Amino acid sequence: MQTFDFSGEELQDVASDAVIPQVVRTYPDLRGQVAVQELGATVTLCRSRWGGPISAVRTDRMAARSSADNLMLFYVYMAGQGHMRQHDRFAELAAGTGVLKEARSPWKWVSPTEAGTLTLRFSRELLPLRTTEITESCVRTVDRAAPAMQMLSGYLGRLFEVAEDLTALQRLDAGRAGIDLLTMALRDATPSVPGGDGPDEVLLEMMRVHVREHLADPDLRVQELARRHHVSVRQAYTLFERIGTTPGAYLREQRLLAARALLADPRHDWRRMPDIAAAVGFRDHSTFERAFRRQYGTTPAGWRREHLHHSGPRP
Repeated sequence: MQTFDFSGEELQDVASDAVIPQVVRTYPDLRGQVAVQELGATVTLCRSRWGGPISAVRTDRMAARSSADNLMLFYVYMAGQGHMRQHDRFAELAAGTGVLKEARSPWKWVSPTEAGTLTLRFSRELLPLRTTEITESCVRTVDRAAPAMQMLSGYLGRLFEVAEDLTALQRLDAGRAGIDLLTMALRDATPSVPGGDGPDEVLLEMMRVHVREHLADPDLRVQELARRHHVSVRQAYTLFERIGTTPGAYLREQRLLAARALLADPRHDWRRMPDIAAAVGFRDHSTFERAFRRQYGTTPAGWRREHLHHSGPRP
């Protein structure tokens, strides 16, 4: 673990080195600390604390240079308050909440109080979502009351404390498990529509939220999704074209992501594969097996062995 104590005058360099290049402003007498745990070549976990107001900007020029690293940052506010803007969206942040942002687009972040955060920094390709879905997930507040957010924040906090006691392989595996939990938590992000979006964007967001909240319902298919939102099947397909997919593909992808999270969770290692399939809405176990293998190149049992037992106990 690397630890950096900083004053306000040093924060610019510390933030750019430990997290990501950005323009930081604060007052010279500010004091704080950043500690960094390396979890792998492209995954780090940072704990930051500071004693007063801070603002940070990722400029257009900085964002244009991010193609090489293509980083994502997920902040968990442990204390204090703040707000963030990216993609013309605005997120209010308080203790316990989380927010995702991407390095490839400019942002502005303000923390008017003393505060503390945990920051999971990772390469974009590690997040198992489509490009459009990742961008749509940015700067949408994940509520601290959401069970998935509570699991994620608790896991990252504990991981930060024990990371130095893990082997390099275990740290890598633990970091990837954190990204899996993040994928689950992003489903609870507060829907918000950018200014100027019309009723079709609102309807699409409602349908996507409905899918994520009703994955276990085996009757949820494209026709039923359209019926519940009072649109035709053709219109449902037209709406999902906006995010580069189809209603059926989106539903299947979300079910498989949920299954993958369950298979990597030690609390569910007692569950049989047919139980996992049923829990995410697959009526037939063999259909679940085929879909999982086609999506991830391995069987559900193979995924469980690799991500749950391969590196020993989870932190």
